[in-house]
Amino acid sequence: PGCGDYAIWNALKRTFAGAGLEPHQVIMVTGIGQGSKTPDYMRICGFNGLHGRPVPAATGIKLANHALKVVVVHGDGDGYSEGGNHFLHAVRRNVSMVDIVQNNHVYALTKGQASPTTSKGIKTSTSPVGVMDVPINPATLALSQGATFVARTYSADINHMVRIFSAALNHRGYALVDTQQVCVTYNRRMSNEWYREHVYDLEQAGHDPSDPEAAMARAAEFPGGDRIPVGIIYQDETVPSYEEQIGTLQAGPLVEQPLRTRP
Repeated sequence: PGCGDYAIWNALKRTFAGAGLEPHQVIMVTGIGQGSKTPDYMRICGFNGLHGRPVPAATGIKLANHALKVVVVHGDGDGYSEGGNHFLHAVRRNVSMVDIVQNNHVYALTKGQASPTTSKGIKTSTSPVGVMDVPINPATLALSQGATFVARTYSADINHMVRIFSAALNHRGYALVDTQQVCVTYNRRMSNEWYREHVYDLEQAGHDPSDPEAAMARAAEFPGGDRIPVGIIYQDETVPSYEEQIGTLQAGPLVEQPLRTRP
């Protein structure tokens, strides 16, 4: 009870319903982690892949049927460690998908080991004297590779998640949503109350998400600082998506095109 999974699950259902999507129009692709059973608990198409590999599976699905809304849901270990290489290539390709990373700063499903986003100095089962590595910053990393949509939200505010998920769902290209999530078992330090004390809304702060320099400055504030900016950090709708540049797909989704045989 209190796990951020439930709030994210709720926000996703509200997002899909609000978009007027039928179950066959959207597919959720997951890896291995605390949120990977999400599609099992809603009426939706789902594909469960290997640890760290949902992004390439989602890429293949999008290219086979680019009429689908493709949503990836996985954790910070799955997305930024095992799947770190796929994360970078999805950014630079700009494949149209929503990449929701449930970032609770720990490997929660496998008993609390340190993840790529665990704060330096935090003691875990795999770092008994404290984490020595500097945590990665997913937002600045994505921006440095040319991401066209980078946002952050948090599981303590369902309405905020729905707003950000909806914006990502309608984006032209790859959309990273780094979703800060509580883990009441293995990361009690970063509780709902802790997040409410540290977050601030970028829209209310007057941030311009079309300004790349301002976006990088905001993204760099966390991890490292005491304030966590949430909202759309950066968005650029002028860059064509990967599938828009493939000539074969101009005739429609591959699944709807006639089969061709060699003479």
